[in-house]
Amino acid sequence: MNFKLSSPHKLIPEQQKAVDKLVSNIKKKVKYQTLLGVTGSGKTFTVANVIEKLQKPTLIISHNKTLAAQLYQEMRDLFPENAVSYFVSYYDYYQPESYIPSTDTYIEKDSAINELIDKLRLAATTNLLTRKDCIVVASVSCIYNIGSPNEYGKFAFEFVTGMKVTRDQVINRLLDLQYERSEFGFNRGTFRVRGEIIDVYPAYQDIGIRIEESEGVIKKVSSIHAVSGSLITVHSSPFTLYPAKHFITDPKTHKSAFDQIKIDLDKRVSELRKQNKLLEAQRLSQRVTYDLEMIKEIGYVKGIENYSRYFDGRNAGDAPYSLLDYFKKQNLDDWLVVVDESHITFPQVRGMFAGDFSRKTTLIDYGFRLPSALDNRPLKFDEFMRKIPNFISLSATPDEWELSMSEGNITEQLLRPTGIPDPEVTVKPTTHQVADVIEEIKKEVKEKRRVLVTTLTKRTAEDLSAYLEEQGLKVAYLHSDVKTLDRTDILDNLRNGKYDCLVGINLLREGLDLPEVGLVAILDADKEGFLRSQTSLIQTMGRAARHVKGRVIMYADRITGSMERALSEVKRRREYQIAMNKKYGITPKSISKPLREKLVERNKELVTPILAIDTNCLTPMDKNKYIKDLKKEMILAAHDLNFELAAEIRDRIRKIEVPI
Repeated sequence: MNFKLSSPHKLIPEQQKAVDKLVSNIKKKVKYQTLLGVTGSGKTFTVANVIEKLQKPTLIISHNKTLAAQLYQEMRDLFPENAVSYFVSYYDYYQPESYIPSTDTYIEKDSAINELIDKLRLAATTNLLTRKDCIVVASVSCIYNIGSPNEYGKFAFEFVTGMKVTRDQVINRLLDLQYERSEFGFNRGTFRVRGEIIDVYPAYQDIGIRIEESEGVIKKVSSIHAVSGSLITVHSSPFTLYPAKHFITDPKTHKSAFDQIKIDLDKRVSELRKQNKLLEAQRLSQRVTYDLEMIKEIGYVKGIENYSRYFDGRNAGDAPYSLLDYFKKQNLDDWLVVVDESHITFPQVRGMFAGDFSRKTTLIDYGFRLPSALDNRPLKFDEFMRKIPNFISLSATPDEWELSMSEGNITEQLLRPTGIPDPEVTVKPTTHQVADVIEEIKKEVKEKRRVLVTTLTKRTAEDLSAYLEEQGLKVAYLHSDVKTLDRTDILDNLRNGKYDCLVGINLLREGLDLPEVGLVAILDADKEGFLRSQTSLIQTMGRAARHVKGRVIMYADRITGSMERALSEVKRRREYQIAMNKKYGITPKSISKPLREKLVERNKELVTPILAIDTNCLTPMDKNKYIKDLKKEMILAAHDLNFELAAEIRDRIRKIEVPI
């Protein structure tokens, strides 16, 4: 299918110019370009139109799971007939394998997988291997090793009515694809056998597949409802089933891979013994031998990704296979990369390798892993750049790196469809800044508008919040020590009027959509550094650009270089918006956005009383019932993407779990 955009909105002239320029540059083989779009200018809608015009499979990378989810929902709504996928880390909870030499503490890899996200990840790779009309919205998880697309695609099982194959052969093929036989439950990644009927629940979709075999021939292939088993449709054309896991090993390559692993094991054990690390040598030999036996018997072992290069046919040091390779396999270089909030996303991609390398090196040095574990890693930044064919970076404040890479191919989108100009900025001295900000907050409260105040430290944020409360203001603070779920509640409470003011550090920047905010106050704006850089200042001031009365106050005793550049840029954007409003007859109008449904609060109503139960008063039977109730709540929390709550419930389960 072709990409088909579905939206009641039309491009305004400013957006249309941006679309035309971006499309023209791509057609001229321009590899790197930047879309400099102010907050609220509709960058996502512009990108959607670019995708429709170019008809290219597209990868959209975001620096944050939550923002990626928002983009995924928007793109799914804009392209309802096309394959829009969501590819982020599928862990509700993840503790990587690590070793702390100073305390001789080994921490085994521990994780709780969100089945919904796992399904979406598998759907993404399956779509890329089977369709051209693919949009994948991903976090930086897209640069991590997920195994070879060649191996994944090679294991695909295609079957059709009339095909000669026995029931046992079908079962063995399903086991090769890492589907588990389950007679008592029918879940994703499992199959069940009822006489001559085999029901399979593909790991990447929401419906089951029924294969009816008789006398060595497939009589019928149909789609069924996963719960009721009722018939949905009969397949007359071939149906292709893909593996239930990304890491798949071909038994035909096992011998050569095993031989190489054993050679590397002997070499590494010898090295450790020469260093008089006898314990480490014994540990490594025992672990690798066990892993090989498990792979030989069932084709899989926990931590198989650490041996991936042997089965992928990669040499030591070669780049791992990632989601990018699934794009390359299907579409060669004819695909598009969009990097959202590029000033954050690119540095994040650049920094992933170093931390992983440090942790793996310690495991190797102390005999927990072979050196091949280093090849199960995220891509290095230069590898990432070589694998992508192009990029369009999106940001209101693009960094110097992407601007230099764009070499002048910078498209500006400074006009907001709402007509709201960038806020007016006032600079005041820091003397009595707290007293002044209190008076300003009170002015906004009278007008039923909200206020954001940014400080430089957590302690200052907390102390200022306490002081503002003493002055009779409804206030809360927000910084990295506040749990993710609580942050969402605090922001919603600001919007609905429970709080008049929110005090924070750098959390009041990208991704916050607060239309009720009329004032942003930046304390100590002249303290040059990351929190008061040009980029941070522009992003922070942008939080006041959702309200027609939005304004900014900077408290500073001098105008720093960052302040001067930020003020100049905001003034330029404001003047441009005002001029275009006059030209097109646009009347500025505040954004009206309903409060989102409180998924977290709904969970809290159910979970809090359960977590408060004293398990010492329960019988073993009651404990087991209690554990079942907790597991239901954990799944619900995970389904709502409330990862911290899901992890909290899981930890509670582990503390009280008893055998049934």
